[in-house]
Amino acid sequence: MEQVTIKESIYGDQRPALEQACAALSSHIAQIRAEMTEELGMDPVEHYLTRIKGEESMREKCVRKGLPVTTDSALNIIKDAIGVRVVCAFVDDVYEIRRRLKESGKYEFVTEKDYIRHAKPNGYRSYHIIIRISGRYYAEIQLRTISMDTWAALEHHLKYKKEVGGKTELIVQELKRCADELASTDLSMQTIRDMILEQQ
Repeated sequence: MEQVTIKESIYGDQRPALEQACAALSSHIAQIRAEMTEELGMDPVEHYLTRIKGEESMREKCVRKGLPVTTDSALNIIKDAIGVRVVCAFVDDVYEIRRRLKESGKYEFVTEKDYIRHAKPNGYRSYHIIIRISGRYYAEIQLRTISMDTWAALEHHLKYKKEVGGKTELIVQELKRCADELASTDLSMQTIRDMILEQQ
């Protein structure tokens, strides 16, 4: 009988603890969501996703970054073994969730990048945070609105369409224009909600 070789996990024996840390972060976000829903009278989160980066994806990232394919690289050098994406209805909710995460004192905030106020040149908007949980495991949190999430998903699909001929520059310009229009809509929707809350 042919022997099947089982490849050892890139996360070594840390996988179960990594999953526990991811579950704890997910539970905390759910708690924040419930608190804000009660206070606002509406759910601030459209949806959120959590994941442990796949084994092969993590191995490929190590290779791409010129790192040894080891547990140390996966957990201590690359900082998105745990990934969370929170998609909010309004811009203010993005910053409020970020505030509550930080003020909880549960995490070490390692880096923050505000691509909402300072969008990338292509129009990409999102709020990125790298945190460390229990002084051990890194997680990347992306906070964005529904329109930002939709734009990012569509831009990702279009980026991998190879046969665009000589229209690449025009496509880039159009994507940027769409991103700016969506950002303007986000601000308008935020203003409308603020007016409704003031009346209440």
